[in-house]
Amino acid sequence: MPLVRTLVCLGSAAAFAAGLALPAWAERIVVAPGSEDLQSIIDRAADGDTVTLNSGEHRAPVRISKRLVLEGEPGAVLSGAGSGSVVTVLAPGAVVRGLTIRGSGTNAEKLDSGVFVEKTATQAIVERNRIEGNLYGIYLHGAEDAIARGNTIVGIKEGRVNEAGNGISVWNAPGAKVLDNDVSFGRDGIFSVTSKRNTFSGNRFRDLRFAIHYMYTNDSEISDNISTGNTVGFAIMFSNRLKVSGNVSDGDRDHGFLFNYANGSQIIGNAVLGRLQPAERWATSVMRMSEASEHGLPVTGEVEPTVANGARSGPVKCVFIYNANRNRFRDNWFEGCEIGIHFTAGSEGNEIAGNAFVRNQNQVKYVGTRYLDWSKGGRGNFWSDNPAFDLNGDGLGDNAYRPNDLMDKVLWTAPQAKVLANSPAVQVIRWAQAQFPALLPGGVVDNHPLMAPPARPKLARETRP
Repeated sequence: MPLVRTLVCLGSAAAFAAGLALPAWAERIVVAPGSEDLQSIIDRAADGDTVTLNSGEHRAPVRISKRLVLEGEPGAVLSGAGSGSVVTVLAPGAVVRGLTIRGSGTNAEKLDSGVFVEKTATQAIVERNRIEGNLYGIYLHGAEDAIARGNTIVGIKEGRVNEAGNGISVWNAPGAKVLDNDVSFGRDGIFSVTSKRNTFSGNRFRDLRFAIHYMYTNDSEISDNISTGNTVGFAIMFSNRLKVSGNVSDGDRDHGFLFNYANGSQIIGNAVLGRLQPAERWATSVMRMSEASEHGLPVTGEVEPTVANGARSGPVKCVFIYNANRNRFRDNWFEGCEIGIHFTAGSEGNEIAGNAFVRNQNQVKYVGTRYLDWSKGGRGNFWSDNPAFDLNGDGLGDNAYRPNDLMDKVLWTAPQAKVLANSPAVQVIRWAQAQFPALLPGGVVDNHPLMAPPARPKLARETRP
């Protein structure tokens, strides 16, 4: 079937908006399934042209070395040969959109991907594609200001999670944006390493190890993303000066948020919502801890999950803070976890005020002796288990709130002591500490606890009304 060529004015509106120079007139080249070699057609196209694939299967791999648009009509499928990347983008401002892309190789060292965006492809756009069954979905490999937007990415479902690739990988791509994608299966939803000034916003994640995994990525934004049913929602590691706002972790297994050597960031208006999870989700805990150690995550003892009707509550921890400081936690909602916040390894230097801790089995876990006031400017946090009075009506509890006592620390450091938890001796110690606060061994205290919770974050209300 012959190619169809039409003349269009300024073929790439996206490139025009990005300020890239294009010819005043450009061709639209329509390609039917079974036409001549697709790579040859792309090579003959000029900057600014649009190559449109009709519905049906088209053979790949292809490389885009000119500033053109490769797009698909509904039903257009670009199938790789099972080796290498299906689409490799090399040209600045090139666009890949509207295609179903499948059939990459499985060589992790060569970064086989559905769409691989090279360093030279600055301001490239990958949008509105369905990218399925590839080792990596989209790989932004050094492409400054590139955009991955509105894609549906389904990773590899079989085998060990650690042997699969990520939905979207970002390596050393300053200014890159990952927006409004739906990512499921594979290893991590978005994995960013050695980058800066990135924006990850409006994405949805499920059936993954980590929804978003940050390593050595600074001065960036993570906002309005939803993680549902993953092992960890948001793992922020070795990254500084981030804005983490409006995100939701809904029923993730181990941690809603994990901060490991992450400093100087704003964590505002996020929500972690726990739920009962099937007991079999916990059967892989040994493998999970092994994989965490392999990837540099801190591995610590966990609280024994609560069992109810064959299900267990999760996440284990709404927030886990490990050697992270100078962070500001404000207006967050932490609900239904085994532990609200666990912080350790020198993580006392964070501001935590204006948050809601709702129906967590243990609101705070801190095994230390320093006195830490979790209030700021006369405003603390809301604690659902705080039996406080507000006689003067100022919205604050009349007495300080202390989430932990001496026996909590004994039980954490010597779990065998749980057999004595309900003994008369333990009850006497708890009573004595309540009557004589000087006996308390340090720890977290909220001197201005809130009587009512702050507003639940908007996205959390929409996710789980």
